[in-house]
Amino acid sequence: MKKVPFIIAIFALFISIGSFFYFQSSSELVYVDVNKLLDGYARTKVEKSKFQEKASALQANVDSLIVDWQDELKSFEKERQAMTSKELELKKELLGTKQNQINSYQQAIQRQIQEADQEATQTVVNDINDYVKEYGKENNYKIIFGASGAGNIMYADNVTDLTEKVLEGLNAQYKGT
Repeated sequence: MKKVPFIIAIFALFISIGSFFYFQSSSELVYVDVNKLLDGYARTKVEKSKFQEKASALQANVDSLIVDWQDELKSFEKERQAMTSKELELKKELLGTKQNQINSYQQAIQRQIQEADQEATQTVVNDINDYVKEYGKENNYKIIFGASGAGNIMYADNVTDLTEKVLEGLNAQYKGT
């Protein structure tokens, strides 16, 4: 008879240990799908729109300069016959210099567009990272993994996917609700 309480105590201990590990693993190790957060976050669309406007304006300046240069080149081709050799040489030099300046300006604009794109993306990523960090603290998660489809999380049970909850809270925070 002394063995029955001992067996029950051992059984209860195993159930307690099993429950502890089960609840620990199911409630503290979770993940979010980073691509879904980026796509579904309202600020992503806003920042992307601002970037597109800025990039279009910058590119329009370059396009305008190129059109002006092409017009000058066409004009030069028409007037070429009436020019002296000295005028021809000067005009060719002027057109070449202008083309080099446009190329340099175009490269500078491309760098500026890339920097603006990186800045907009980083703004969104920072928002998401900050929110996920706070969400994890508030909900007592030890780790929130970020799955990006690149193989860092090959499988996870759907109950460990916080993407929709985080996205909902992130958008609510952005909209100020």
